[in-house]
Amino acid sequence: MNKLTKIGVSALCGSLAAVASAQAGELSVTGGATATYSSLEGAVTGNPIGMNSGITFKGSGELDNGTTFTLTITQADQIAYSAGSIAMTTPNMGGIKINGKSGGTGVDRYDDMMPTAWEETNGTALGTGLQTVAGVGTAMNIEWTASADMLPDGAHVGIAFAPGAATGATANDKGVGGDSGGVGSGYDITVGSTGLMDGLNVFAGMSTIEQPAGSSGGSSTDGDRTQYVAGATYAVGSVTVGYQYSKDNLQGSGDGAASYYQNDAYGVSFAINDDLTLSYGMHKSAKATNNAAADVELEAQSLQLSYSMGGMSIKFAESSVDNASYTSGTANDNDGRTIALTLAF
Repeated sequence: MNKLTKIGVSALCGSLAAVASAQAGELSVTGGATATYSSLEGAVTGNPIGMNSGITFKGSGELDNGTTFTLTITQADQIAYSAGSIAMTTPNMGGIKINGKSGGTGVDRYDDMMPTAWEETNGTALGTGLQTVAGVGTAMNIEWTASADMLPDGAHVGIAFAPGAATGATANDKGVGGDSGGVGSGYDITVGSTGLMDGLNVFAGMSTIEQPAGSSGGSSTDGDRTQYVAGATYAVGSVTVGYQYSKDNLQGSGDGAASYYQNDAYGVSFAINDDLTLSYGMHKSAKATNNAAADVELEAQSLQLSYSMGGMSIKFAESSVDNASYTSGTANDNDGRTIALTLAF
């Protein structure tokens, strides 16, 4: 991590005087460069070379009363804005985070917690169309998390709220989200613990997003959208195993509309040594459609290997999907391979 510069934040004291005066802060930058080579069976690949150049800027400081604050801005491929958040942590009162885009709060933090050597099962070059859970985590939201001294060792409790419209739209300062097509506010509750047993991590969450029963904004629903997730991972020695269940009740009511997605995810990783890791993951997801003869089950699998040498990593994924994008037929049963070279700084 390179320290770019020290910045004074005394200019903020006027607006923060009601809380406490601020101490000097700092700005740091981390990032990485990744080059990939992808091969997809049954598809027109064209040029198989891709590149990622992700950079994260992080500004931080501390107030006189011990409250810390952090601004995080992430740029992904081709310098595109990917994520941003403003977080404040106050002793004995917990943390407040204002989060925009890309998730990481609410139920979205648990969309796929399975152990892996590199990426999520659906995170390689092979497009799967897998639908997991996100709650209000991908909308502009505010999340409160309990401080460590409020809870048993290793425990987590969080409440995220998206006012007005829990959609993926983002807005600059003094901006608003605009028409949400009938989608209202939403909230997520998440809990978890790493303190119940050595190596065990358990987690769960639920989400409710308001949407009117009946037809609105060109779509028909039977009521509020609800999402649930629960699972656990367990590490013993060099092996980590995991399982999680999730369900997204979209409540679509029109003919052919998605009623819900129900998912089961499995994963196991094996650290062969400090530098070499092998993993296998599977994600089964059933889509229930109104007035359809039967549910369509999507199944994605990925065998992955990663090898690290200091700040450089070489990664490989052999992936497959049956019924991609919840469309049955052999034309939607595909395989793909991804090789990546990553340099971190």
